Amino acid sequence: MTQDVVYIVIFLIVLALLAPLTGRYMAAVFRGRRNLLSPVALPLERLIYRLCRIDEKEETTWKAYVFDFLCFSGISLVGLILLQVVQGRLPLNPQGFGQVRWDTAINTAISFMTNTNWQAYGGEVTMTYLTQMLGLTVQNFVSAAAGIAVALPLIRAFTSKLKGTVGNFWVDMTRAVVYVLLPLSLILSVALLSQGVVQSFGAYAHVQTLEGDKQVIPLGPAASQVAIKQLGSNGGGFFNGNSAHPFENPTPLSNFIEMLSIMLIPMALCFTFGAMIDNRRQGAAIFWAMMILFLLGLCVCLAAEWQENPALARLGVTGGNMEGKEVRFGVGPSVLWGQATTVTSNGSVNSMHDSMMPLTGLVYMFNIAVGEVVFGGVGVGLIGMLMYAVLTLFLAGLMIGRTPEFLGKKLESREMIMAVIVVIAPAIASLCFAALAVATKTGLASLNNAGPHGLSEILYAYFSAAGNNGSAFAGLNSNTPFYNLTTGFVMLVGRFLTIVPALAIAGSLSAKKSVPPSSATFPTASALFVGMLVAVVIIVGALTFFPALVLGPVLEHLLLSTGRVF
Repeated sequence: MTQDVVYIVIFLIVLALLAPLTGRYMAAVFRGRRNLLSPVALPLERLIYRLCRIDEKEETTWKAYVFDFLCFSGISLVGLILLQVVQGRLPLNPQGFGQVRWDTAINTAISFMTNTNWQAYGGEVTMTYLTQMLGLTVQNFVSAAAGIAVALPLIRAFTSKLKGTVGNFWVDMTRAVVYVLLPLSLILSVALLSQGVVQSFGAYAHVQTLEGDKQVIPLGPAASQVAIKQLGSNGGGFFNGNSAHPFENPTPLSNFIEMLSIMLIPMALCFTFGAMIDNRRQGAAIFWAMMILFLLGLCVCLAAEWQENPALARLGVTGGNMEGKEVRFGVGPSVLWGQATTVTSNGSVNSMHDSMMPLTGLVYMFNIAVGEVVFGGVGVGLIGMLMYAVLTLFLAGLMIGRTPEFLGKKLESREMIMAVIVVIAPAIASLCFAALAVATKTGLASLNNAGPHGLSEILYAYFSAAGNNGSAFAGLNSNTPFYNLTTGFVMLVGRFLTIVPALAIAGSLSAKKSVPPSSATFPTASALFVGMLVAVVIIVGALTFFPALVLGPVLEHLLLSTGRVF
């Protein structure tokens, strides 16, 4: 336990040192200012503009920004589906894989286009090297870059004065790739290679085990994909075991580095926000609201996993809950990874969440269900927390009888409606389809566990889809037409009904004049605001998901204490 605490403290200290520096660097990048990488990256950026005929100085309205974002997403979706259908006829296929089944291809294309990276398939037995690289790895870059890009109009809206424009999607996305994701991925790839992560184009190795059996060892260009899957809040593993697989995450050091990369950009965007609005205290307030929620959840999970499983304790097995965890990592790093991956919409795992204690599963599901606003995915996590900030200020405005305002911008009915859509649309979609799965034979046929744990598996799947997370309890066979199509639809809702309303708010705020602060202005860079924001996230999440969670992980926790398992 002491070793786990030391590990976690060191991790948080290193992360707290890196995040502000990265955040201020990204602020310079997206403001178009000269930065550390300008001598190398600026020629590449300008070359992309010339080839794609992008006018760097052109700014668009929020509607045009949405149109560009949707067009890019649609092209990505169609391209991914086609690549999977024809992969059997393309090169870099030493294993001779054929085309991907139609429903799996659709689900995978939606998954990677929406930055969810939910995988209903086993990567090493389904996808060719070319599909992994040209399709999935490329989408890991551009879907993450799109997520960062769509947060920028909302940030700019608070400093814009009657402009009505929010930026240029193509410029924002290009800078996110060239200046942020690509250089960090190169550094991380080299670091992972040094730890033994596989990077190979050779055919799978056939070996003979000590017992005399034959075994196939999958290989492939994994290090390059693992790097961007972590940095971009993607999470889709090259191998089916994801980051629990020793070829993706072989050592405690690689585990530490990958966890840092999971949380670095989402956390740094809080400081990017503060720098771009010239109010670092406001960025720090958003950061501390997220960090408090993160630490609260982490403490609950650690308390649950450090104790022995009551069912096993009856058989004389004591100690922490090591079921489903890798011995090379242990309880603390496994729980920390689970907390990090569910608050950031990353979705990669280094242990099996299906084997966690019920209260740990409860926290993981809550993290995802509330929209993964605790740092969240790259860009969209900040969007989600800002929507909760709008709701918080609306409640504060009701208390003092004054029209709410945020950073000098009045928040009126249009902004409130859009913010509510962002908060409740993914929740409605996930709960409705989870109910459909529970109520139909088709949905129940994929379950491997009965009772409340089976319900938790279904809930987790749809929460993960709606939150664009991609992780799973793994006790559910989701590679069926029913689950592929329904989770695919929920992923679309979770992506586009979060981003489009937020861009609508950005357009509305950018056209408004700034209101000077007065004695009645609610201070949003204060401890009071941070406390209210944390409370609103918890209360809204509890009111929305309490009945479902009571029937799932809460009931399982109570029954487990009596020794009953499912």
